[in-house]
Amino acid sequence: MELASYSVEYIVALDCHSYNFANIVLGSGSFIAQLLHLPSNIQNGPSQKLLLPALSPLQEERLRNLQQRLGVPFDGSRLEHQDALKQLWRLAYPNRELPSLKSELWKDMGWQGPDPSTDFRGGGFISLENLIFFAKQYPESFQRLLHKQDGARADWEYPFAVAGINISFMLVQMLELQTGKPSSVAGIRFLELLGEDEMAFDNLYCVAFQMMDAQWLVKRASYMQFNDVLKSTRTQLERELALEDISSVKDLPAYNLLRR
Repeated sequence: MELASYSVEYIVALDCHSYNFANIVLGSGSFIAQLLHLPSNIQNGPSQKLLLPALSPLQEERLRNLQQRLGVPFDGSRLEHQDALKQLWRLAYPNRELPSLKSELWKDMGWQGPDPSTDFRGGGFISLENLIFFAKQYPESFQRLLHKQDGARADWEYPFAVAGINISFMLVQMLELQTGKPSSVAGIRFLELLGEDEMAFDNLYCVAFQMMDAQWLVKRASYMQFNDVLKSTRTQLERELALEDISSVKDLPAYNLLRR
């Protein structure tokens, strides 16, 4: 059964992160309880198309602001964007000297070359903002993922920073944020979360990154399997967004994987 295999994967992922699973699954709002009570309107799958309910003025405003953020490409010549890269380095390596904007040292963070600006492409400036938000709000999780401190790691690991850009892009696609207004279960549920939390996208990004690493460990993946892991992460995230009693990102079962 699909749900059963998903539950086992999740338990293994939690075990890899040394969590007390009993503290997460007990209670009416628990992961297992929510899986057993999926809403009837998603029985055909969380990717089915739905009619978008009327949005509140607050939701409209926050969606518009988020879409404006999505429209900003990364520009290595802009001082603001240069400063953001420097800020990310300081958050990632507080005890190391800041390198120049073109340096082999950037590869330590998981950029593909000495110039991080060449890696953004479709990710845009928001993908850098997402990494900075992650480092600020969940520093312990950020550092553990950056330094690959959890579980048995592969000989050929995913590059941290580039993985982060891919996660930002995946979320934009999954939530249909550049197609006007969403019609998927995940996209519509996200707009509900956005009404409760202006930073819902950034918080969901952190959950997705931590979830991706858990999937990576469960699958014992290596670099060439990254796209497969990202796809399974998207599927898992769609399932969680389709659960009942989810009114904020913090209600998602995978949020319990994050550490501050």
